[in-house]
Parts: sequence; C-alpha cells; structure tokens
Amino acid sequence: MSRSRIVIVGAGFAGYRAARTLSRRFRGAAEIVLINPNDYFLYLPLLPEVSAGVLEPRRVSVSLAGTLRGVRLVLGEVDGVDLAARKLSYVDPEGASGELRYDRLVLTVGSVNKLLPIPGVAEHAHGFRGMPEALYLRDHITRQIAMAAGGEDPAESDARCTFVVVGAGYTGTEVAAHGKLFTDSLARQHRRAGSGLRGDRLPRWMLLDIAPRVLPELDERLSRTAHRVLTKRGVEVRTGTSVKEATNEGVLLDDGEFVPTHSLIWCVGVRPDPLVEETGLPSDKGRLCVDEYLQVPGHPEVYACGDAAAVPDLTHPGKYTPMTGQHAVRQGKTVAQNVAASYGYGERRPYKHNDLGFTVDLGGLQAAANPFGVPLSGPLANAVMRAYHLAALPGNRVRVASDWLLDAVLPRQAVQLGLVRAWSVPLESSSPETAHAPAWSGHGYGPDGNAAEKPSQG
Repeated sequence: MSRSRIVIVGAGFAGYRAARTLSRRFRGAAEIVLINPNDYFLYLPLLPEVSAGVLEPRRVSVSLAGTLRGVRLVLGEVDGVDLAARKLSYVDPEGASGELRYDRLVLTVGSVNKLLPIPGVAEHAHGFRGMPEALYLRDHITRQIAMAAGGEDPAESDARCTFVVVGAGYTGTEVAAHGKLFTDSLARQHRRAGSGLRGDRLPRWMLLDIAPRVLPELDERLSRTAHRVLTKRGVEVRTGTSVKEATNEGVLLDDGEFVPTHSLIWCVGVRPDPLVEETGLPSDKGRLCVDEYLQVPGHPEVYACGDAAAVPDLTHPGKYTPMTGQHAVRQGKTVAQNVAASYGYGERRPYKHNDLGFTVDLGGLQAAANPFGVPLSGPLANAVMRAYHLAALPGNRVRVASDWLLDAVLPRQAVQLGLVRAWSVPLESSSPETAHAPAWSGHGYGPDGNAAEKPSQG
C-alpha cells in the first residue's frame, strides 16, 4: 500500500480513540493526521471539578503529542470540507488559513452549547462545554463571593451569592453539586477573615429544569439519589421550571418569580457542531447520517462518529445512539477498525454497544452510580466513579489522584486570576473549546482587551 493520509477532525472522545487505535494498527504504514483547535484531549467528565477548584486545569488536559505516537497534529479549526476534491480547509490559532487533502476522512467534531430562543440568555448566560468556560466560571464564582464579602449593600451581596444553573442533566447536576460546596467553602474563608457577609447564611444555588426530575435521562434510582444529596446540601432543585428572560440584574422564571443574580450557568444540553450542516451531507437534527459501519452513504471515504453523527443504535432498532462519552469512545475504536479494514487490515464491523452503567459526581464523598445495573450511592459510588475515571483517563492519572488527595486534607485555594473574561466565552459559539478574542469595535472594548463598559456576567 502506498502511504495514504487519514485525517481525523476533532480530538474529543471519539477522535482521540480513533487516532490512538489507528496509530497502533498502521504503525507508520499510513499518515494519520489529527486536526484540533488545541493540543490536548479534554476529559470532560472531570471539568466540573476544575470549575470548583478541586482539580487543576492541566490534570484533565491530556497532551496529544505526548500520548499519540505516530500521529501528526495540526492545530486548527476546520471551516470547510470539499468532498469532490477530498480536501478540507482550516484556520490555525493565529488566523492563517490552510488546506489538507485526505484519502480517508473521519469527522468527530463533537458538539456545542444548545441554545433556546429565550430573551437575554445569549447575552447573560455562559455555557460549560470547554476549558475556557470552566476557568471563567471558577474565577467568576470566586470573584462574586469576594465582592459580596466586601460590599455594603445587602441586596447586591445576596445577588452576588446567588447562582442559577439551568439544566439538570449530567453537567448541570454536577456543576451545581460541586459549586455549592465550593461557594460554601469560600464564604467560610471570608467570614473568618472578617468579611461583610451577613450572619451565617450560605450562598444560594438553584438548579432548574423543565423535566419532572433531575437526571431525567437516567434510571430513577440515580435521580432520587442525586435529588436527595443536592437538597440536603442546600441546593434548591426546581423541576418543571425554566427561565423566561435573563437580564443584567437577574433572571425571570416562567412561574413569575424574579431571582436577582449575576450568575446564570447554561447546561441545557448540546447540539452537533455546525460544521456538520455546512458539509451539505444528509443529517438528522444536525447529526451527520451514517450507516452501522459509521460510513457516510454515498461517500465511502468519509466516516463520522461521536456527538456529531447519527449512529444507528442496533440495540434499540429505529433509534440513534445517545450523545454520551461512553458511546463516543467505543465508536472511535470501531471507526478506526473500519477505516483500517478499508485498506485490508482486518474486517469491518457494525457498531453495537450496550450501556455498562453511569456515574454522577455529586462532590465531596457523594456520588450516584449503577455499574452493570447495580444502583450505588454515597462513598461506595464515589469510589466506583473515581476508579472509572482513573481507568478511562489516557494520561495524568497520578496527578489527578494527587489532587483528589490534597483536596481531602487541605482547604480549597480561593483565588481568581482573571485570565478568562466574560466576552471570551460567549454562549453562542461554534468553538467553546477556545477562548475568543475581544470585539474591537462596537462593543466597548479597548485595545488592551479590557472592557470600557462593564460586560454582562463579568
């Protein structure tokens, strides 16, 4: 075989696993190119722990060059695919354009924040899909508690100590669970320092969802465990409720209540990366249509998997596989095997996988899990959850375990560095994995990148 080029777009769960499997299968017989905006694989399940100061950012950021031997990394964001010419175009981190030809193309571009047509949300809310958003949230939370502690207006202090999370799925539930522990710790530190926080009141967290229960996509036993832990911790869980309007002063709920807050955290779900529709290929609700072998019909050289692909669920005929990391990892392995099979390395196989169970991190020693259908809660579930994450992490295991140990014996570090500003993490973004540059005109930003006018949620 002449040296062929296999291009993988996106280094999420599916893309990373595909690249790793292909590199081991071909061992230099083909050129494997991975194009991604960043030089790391982000382990998303542990991102809430980054926003709450439990883990340092690099712990969940696994070096691509350091762990994918034999894979050429190209830093860039793909903005076009020419199927006829078998090439794609991209923009690198410094704004320069480039092109890559391919013999096989694997699209694993993942997903972005899901938007809803609610007035003010795009301007005043922030999502939770990438490292910049997690770092912004950690700084924002720390800053709000500090400003509340130093302020003299009780109403403003209460608003700064109120955090509203919309969406009680995996992400929203974990963000609220970790966030409550984080802000309670920050408040206690400021009180010991003689702050102006009133009495012994702790920061207020609200978790909203239009569904009838938290974690509506999971087993009801996990849902009940999560609800019990959250409410006992002091999180106000409001099901059947959502946001009607967001303003700079707070949020208006659909039941008519207005909640003064400077913190609206948007976790309502995800939608496939917009690049899918830009290819012009058939899609279903934004997900690229593929067959059970993860190939795009009519284009045998193009494959897709992960959140961006509508993969037939052979365990539930007539449905597509859910957009979860568990499916993405296994689809990445299958797509690599099928790409290799197209060159005569082994035989292709359809994608078929039964869920092995789920884990939900509830912060501290609390978690909910159902490995192989066995419901667990409390410290035991937490141990299962952490063991699973350490096994699934492709690197940094010792560092993650060390951070967990330190968090158990030392107080949380309460500093905000101000490196990620509100305008650099807009909710409406096709690339939440990268921080955005400031708008130089029309938005009040000066040449130093600082806001001439106070930005929302800043």
